[in-house]
Amino acid sequence: MNNNRSLARELSLISLGLLNDEVDFKLNKFQIEEIFESALDSLINHCRDELDNCESDLEDAAQKILESELQEGVDSSFSNVRDELKNSLKKMETLMNTLSEILDFPKLIVSSGQIDIREDVNHRISNIFNNLGTIDSDIDHAMDGWRLRRLPRIDRDILRLAYVDINFLNTPVAVACDEAVNLANKYSDIQGRKFINGVLRRLQKVKSP
Repeated sequence: MNNNRSLARELSLISLGLLNDEVDFKLNKFQIEEIFESALDSLINHCRDELDNCESDLEDAAQKILESELQEGVDSSFSNVRDELKNSLKKMETLMNTLSEILDFPKLIVSSGQIDIREDVNHRISNIFNNLGTIDSDIDHAMDGWRLRRLPRIDRDILRLAYVDINFLNTPVAVACDEAVNLANKYSDIQGRKFINGVLRRLQKVKSP
C-alpha cells in the first residue's frame, strides 16, 4: 500500500509538470486519465534512460579498475592505484543503489494499472487545481518572505502535493513531509531540497496541535 501511494505521488508530480499552473481551470476525469498515461510513459522512459546511463557508467568504472591494475605493475606509487580503485568502487556502489531502485520499477508499473492508484492520482491533481489559490496562499504564508511562484516549477508542485496530503487526504504530517523530501531528493537540486525542507518544517509546526 505504501509503495502504491508513493508511486501515486510520483506520477502526480510528473502529471502536474505536464500542465500549466499559471491558468486556473478545472480538469475532468478523462483529461486527468490522459495526463496520467503521459506521466507513466515519461516515468518508464526515464527508467530506461537511467538503465542506459548505468550500463555506460559501469563500463567506465570497470575500465578504470582495469587501468589501475595495469598501472600497479608499472608504477611504484601504489597510492595512486588505490585512490583510483576507491573512486571506481564508490561509483559502482552508487550505481548499484540506483539500479536496485530501477529494477524494482516493473513491479510498480504493474501496480500502476490498479484502479486505486489511478484514482489516487486523479484525486490529488483535482484537489490541487480545484483549490490552487488557497493552497498557494497557505504555502506562501509558510515561506517566510518568499513567494511560491518564485520557486522552480518542480519545487512548487512537490510542496503542493505535500499540502494536499496533509490538508485533504488526512495523511500524517510526518509521512507527508518524508514523501515530499523523497520526491525532492529525486527531482530537485540541492538548493531546492533545502528550501522544501524548511517550508515543510514550518507547515508541520502550523499543522501540529
